[in-house]
Amino acid sequence: MLHIKNLDEGLPIFKALGSEIRIEIIKILLENHGMSMNELASRLNITNGALTNHIKKLEDSGIVSISNESTGHGNLKKCSVFLDKILIDIDTQEDYDNIYQTSLRIGHFTDYSIYPTCGIASNTALIGEVDDTRYFAHPERYNADILWFTRGYVEYIIPNFIPFGQKIDQITISLEIGSEAPGINDVWPSDISFKLNDKKIATWTSPGDFGAVQGIFTPDWWYPNWNQYGLLKILVINRIGTFIDGLQVSDISINEFGFDYRSTIKLKLEVEECAEHIGGLTIFGKSFGNYNQDIDVRMNYSPIPGLLPEEKTV
Repeated sequence: MLHIKNLDEGLPIFKALGSEIRIEIIKILLENHGMSMNELASRLNITNGALTNHIKKLEDSGIVSISNESTGHGNLKKCSVFLDKILIDIDTQEDYDNIYQTSLRIGHFTDYSIYPTCGIASNTALIGEVDDTRYFAHPERYNADILWFTRGYVEYIIPNFIPFGQKIDQITISLEIGSEAPGINDVWPSDISFKLNDKKIATWTSPGDFGAVQGIFTPDWWYPNWNQYGLLKILVINRIGTFIDGLQVSDISINEFGFDYRSTIKLKLEVEECAEHIGGLTIFGKSFGNYNQDIDVRMNYSPIPGLLPEEKTV
């Protein structure tokens, strides 16, 4: 999923989709689960040169991906639709004036309890040994850009530096995650729970541990039969309830926490022992997977009603 955070950021996507023939290309690729360039050109009744121009626009915007497949007569370029969803935020300048944004490195967790298979790595090397939980306490973990485990949890403290006298009306968390299978397995469901201050607000079932192709940002030294990328998930909790990718998943609202400028906010990502699908968890940072980001957090805030000026400095 692609999260477009404002209209200007989405211009390349909008331009790529502003063509009837490119929309038709996307439909055909979805219908056939990918096609070669020659097959696609023949289906559309256009030249390979004309198709290449359209495919480049779709590829540059991240909608379509190209892979090379070996055949008996050389390499064959296959086109596939890369994005499953596009989420667009239409914000006003006023919205930006009342937002605090921060980011959490993958290795900056403050608590954990995990079980093998497990591991942790920076963008250049493994940190310690795989399947040894002790290395989740290694000082080098602060440089980690990927971590994985079969069950258990990691917990992060979300930095809270909203202005004095303000309360939090909405928290948006964006991260790339997937399951954790022995090796890789696209069909490996895992129930991943999201908790704020130990209160479960949502559960999402990851469909698998993806590794058929290398992640866009996954470093070349990474092992080809290990997790390559995850899915970008957008978790939102506001006054109405909790949402994942725009769909409401629970009635738990931000009001139940009473978060304000003084609050400590803890985010826990957990595969519970009682889960129906215990398929593990992998968290991808900037140097791994398909999205150039860590755990991004955005908090909308507004003044606490009735707060006296002198109270704001307490």
